[in-house]
Amino acid sequence: MNLTKISGISIVLLLCTTLLQAQQRPAEPAKPKPEAPATKTESKESGNLVFNPDQAVTTSHEVTIKGSRFPYKATAGTMPVWDEEGKTIAGLFYTYYERSDVKDRSMRPLVISFNGGPGSASVWMHIAYTGPVLLNIDDEGYPVQPYGYKENPYSILDVADIVFVDPVNTGYSRMMSKDGPRSKFFGVNADIKYLAEWINTFVTRNNRWASPKFLIGESYGTTRVSGLALELQESQWMYFNGVVLVSPTDLGIERGAPLDAALRLPYFAATAWYHKKLPADLQQKDLDAMLPEVENFTMNELVPAINKGGLIAAAERKAIVAKMARYSGISETVISQNNLDVSTNLFWKELLRDSGYTVGRLDSRYKGVDLRDAGDRPDYNSELTSWLHSFTPPINMYLRQELNYKTDFKYNLFGPVHPWDQSNNHTGRDLGDAMRMNPYLNVMVQSGYFDGACDYFNAKYNMWQIDPTGKLKDRMSFQGYRSGHMMYLRREDLQSSNEHIREFIKKSVLKPGTPARF
Repeated sequence: MNLTKISGISIVLLLCTTLLQAQQRPAEPAKPKPEAPATKTESKESGNLVFNPDQAVTTSHEVTIKGSRFPYKATAGTMPVWDEEGKTIAGLFYTYYERSDVKDRSMRPLVISFNGGPGSASVWMHIAYTGPVLLNIDDEGYPVQPYGYKENPYSILDVADIVFVDPVNTGYSRMMSKDGPRSKFFGVNADIKYLAEWINTFVTRNNRWASPKFLIGESYGTTRVSGLALELQESQWMYFNGVVLVSPTDLGIERGAPLDAALRLPYFAATAWYHKKLPADLQQKDLDAMLPEVENFTMNELVPAINKGGLIAAAERKAIVAKMARYSGISETVISQNNLDVSTNLFWKELLRDSGYTVGRLDSRYKGVDLRDAGDRPDYNSELTSWLHSFTPPINMYLRQELNYKTDFKYNLFGPVHPWDQSNNHTGRDLGDAMRMNPYLNVMVQSGYFDGACDYFNAKYNMWQIDPTGKLKDRMSFQGYRSGHMMYLRREDLQSSNEHIREFIKKSVLKPGTPARF
């Protein structure tokens, strides 16, 4: 898997049973009540913008979640990143939500949330998943106008406080100087190191050391939080109760070309099933009933066959090609021409070629139209184009109008962070080490079956390699959804995936006095 291409992206109804109409059309958020005057987050010197790395504004709101209405505070602001000498070298923008009717926070969970890219802001999970507001989209995740936002009746704010963090050069986060030390920010391990320091500052300033703590990351954010789980333990002496991996990357776990080629097939099968391109006997099965058959073939027959390369017998090769075609919706000719190694780009172009469409990379339910039907890859990511429609207006509207955060800086959905140092990525192993050292730490994986960038079967493979002894399996869980990279854009999955997080948090916060021991 090519992490440099992973979008960070690593992207929603009142549950009051007596008001069905309100359930289907959630109310607009209550008008904010500023607790401090709206503050410009930068000063002007000779007409130039000057970034303020340490400033915030707090507003008060209410939300109804699972039928209960309660108050909360939202703090939007920046907090410094310091170098070894205590000099401010950057400021990170964050949005912090906390229930204001909870007095004792010693057992109130804190969730620290990151998206991916690398180079992506936290906007996706912020206003489409776990936060208290939800952008305007239809029930399948497609953009609608007018753009805007409403209350999120599925938010996890009822059970946990949440802070959404934008790494350097994403969102409103910035380095203090364009000529600043980029090597301190833009790489797998540099990213983890400075964020661990920043989290320590955030937890200390907000008096959250006693709270049970959780990390959640999406896409490249899963690389980030997997590494942070160990870094926070070892360098900050901060121990967590749980890590949630949403659409995880390969976490630095080596596959090799043959294994990488084989592990794609279950995702191909899921996407072909969605677009009704499988044989009738497979198509009539439910997705959950069909996929185990493909997974067993992948691990027990396809992996050995690809590893044989040119040594494979002609009859075995023919049989393998036939089964791959049966499970993928791609012709035997195309599979054979590509030596059993059909790239994801070719699959996205080929599956619906006869109908004149491509399928999306991050969510293969989406269709695209290319200039030419010929070729071996789509012209563009049809799903990402759709999502940018939906997210850009509401995040800018919400931060400024609802949270009262005033700035002339641009909110970078995707920021300039490249080149990114991918060397020495051992974050999957780090997560396993953190679990082995911390008996409290649980892990949950959430994957969309139609995600072709960070596919669900590779996510399962990660789990097997993180825990090769099987001793941690009772502390690891997997949840699959009938959508893509941002499974929460589909309303049915938004509800179930948030409920899975809610249950995971409750399970991972033990009764007071329970010792951390094996």
